Amino acid sequence: MDGELHARTVPAALTAALEEAHVPTLVMVLVHLTGDKGWLDGERPVYVPFDDGQGGLSPAFVSKVKAAAAAALEEWRQNRLTPTKPDQATVRRMMDYIAGAEIPSHYAPFLSEELGLEGEDPKRPRWDKEPLAAAAPRLSAVIIGAGMSGLLAAIRLQQAGIKFTLVEKNADVGGTWLENRYPGVRVDTPNHLYSYSFEPNHAWPQRYSTGDVLLEYFRRTADKYGLRDKTLFSTTVKRCVFHAQTGVWETIVIDADGAERALESTVVITAVGQLNQPRMPSIEGTESFKGEAFHSARWPADFTAAGKRVAVIGAGASAFQFVPEIAKEASSLTVFQRSAPWLAPTADYHEPVGEGKKALLEHLPFYDKWYRFYLFWTMTDGVYEAVKADPDWSGGPEAVGALNAGLGAMLAQAIAPQTEGRPDLLKKVVPNYPFGGKRALRDNGTWIQALRRDTVSLETTPIARITPEGILTMDGVLHHADVIVYGTGFEASSFLKGVEIVGADGRSLHETWAGDARAYLGITVPGFPNFFSLYGPNTNIVVNGSIIFFSECAVRYVMGCLELLARTGADRLEVKSEVHDAFNAKVDEANAKMAWGAPQVSSWYKNALGRVSQNWPFPLVDYWSATLAPNPDDFILRAPGQNGA
Repeated sequence: MDGELHARTVPAALTAALEEAHVPTLVMVLVHLTGDKGWLDGERPVYVPFDDGQGGLSPAFVSKVKAAAAAALEEWRQNRLTPTKPDQATVRRMMDYIAGAEIPSHYAPFLSEELGLEGEDPKRPRWDKEPLAAAAPRLSAVIIGAGMSGLLAAIRLQQAGIKFTLVEKNADVGGTWLENRYPGVRVDTPNHLYSYSFEPNHAWPQRYSTGDVLLEYFRRTADKYGLRDKTLFSTTVKRCVFHAQTGVWETIVIDADGAERALESTVVITAVGQLNQPRMPSIEGTESFKGEAFHSARWPADFTAAGKRVAVIGAGASAFQFVPEIAKEASSLTVFQRSAPWLAPTADYHEPVGEGKKALLEHLPFYDKWYRFYLFWTMTDGVYEAVKADPDWSGGPEAVGALNAGLGAMLAQAIAPQTEGRPDLLKKVVPNYPFGGKRALRDNGTWIQALRRDTVSLETTPIARITPEGILTMDGVLHHADVIVYGTGFEASSFLKGVEIVGADGRSLHETWAGDARAYLGITVPGFPNFFSLYGPNTNIVVNGSIIFFSECAVRYVMGCLELLARTGADRLEVKSEVHDAFNAKVDEANAKMAWGAPQVSSWYKNALGRVSQNWPFPLVDYWSATLAPNPDDFILRAPGQNGA
């Protein structure tokens, strides 16, 4: 923190706000305010999955901490003490304390960067000195997509002094938060993690904010960094071709009027995401339905379910959010479920953030840093071990190991009371596959409450076909409907669908992939110099972390690659095939040993060949370490004039 440490600017109501504090974080603040390391030797938090986050601290200790914090806060307000940053050894002890356990040593540098007590942006490129400053004007980039990752890439390129053009198919920034406008849409990662590390927001209205709030965050960020003037809106990318003779990428774009133009750049960065192409199921008769039908990602702005018979196909993340909303007004609603989602108890999923909490984040010294650290650590690899498969497990296909079975049993116990008096419903809402096989959903009770409505039914009999009047199930029952909503997810395995990328040898990326997308670190592909993908193959996460963390790591790596070009004088960089192949073999081996790679699990994480093409199977620290800086030995670097032959 910087100027905000001046106590005179702090509202007097901050003392009252301590009642809303996250107490383990408050202990960290006390160490900063008082310099008393003894707090680290006292009662320590012990977290259990999906608890209230206070770590089971005793009421007496909580009262003691809040009283001490109030006294220290008054001293600070009177300018009788000065908050300090403890020495490195003490900070390390503080990290262990708030984590509730001793953090493995190899995590320390990774977590120290995330903590960011220095108040700087450690991932910001530093190109203000030679030879980088001189090289920056010789580089240029086309970024495809102005969602979360595309905006991030643009910010970093701008900070380095590299000119770029953002190309966005929509009329505004925001990506998934612009396109997905269905009722109830919201993030399932705490906002203090689902935001750029260098652009914190202490005023989130909810811990898990709705889509409109997130969209506004990304709009503000685009405005702050002046990115709109560098964006071609309502413009699609038709083709990107690398010209080996010149080392230049030519990107053909089509504007809203259908006019084509060519953009030239030394670098192409794709930031279109994995979940941007709605997937329609292959069900006989879909075109015959006489009523209204649409995918949840293309929700009509003027749609109302009031008085209508609605059928929802799918019970995944999107349906989980919009079904409770439209169930309030539909005359009847039938959810067709192929497999039940795992539900993770999250009591505050829809709850507002108190004004006291906002004040603490904004004004209390170091509180925001440590609170974000607490969230980051508990979401980093907290349940990672529980989704690893035990090769000796013989307990049945509903789990992949003892830890996995135990966590599944705990979640099933949390689900059961919600279905009291409805044993028929209980059988349908408890999954029969391992926890971690699919992404668990945040549960505050609204899903099962909606399913318990007299006007709502959950249908698990497979669909036979769609008729003009509704949906016919395999048992011969016709479910009449006025509206069909497809909550059937996205064509996640069809990376970069609709965009032709042609590499140095004239072969397209889709030809190269042949339906099995792969990239080194999810970022770069042999044969495609100076081409980088964000949120690429095998960079999705299931149980640990925030996708923004992955994007920040990937963008830093891309900037490192550009720095390699600048420092060596090369004009093109291409990952070696053997490096790429060895990495992917390692990823495949590890994914096969995770719950989502289990043979009995079917999900969008697997492509048509049965390979997990989406997920990162290792701890987050491994991706952070791998993307700190590119290893020059992993790449072929070519000087200007070399044609790549």
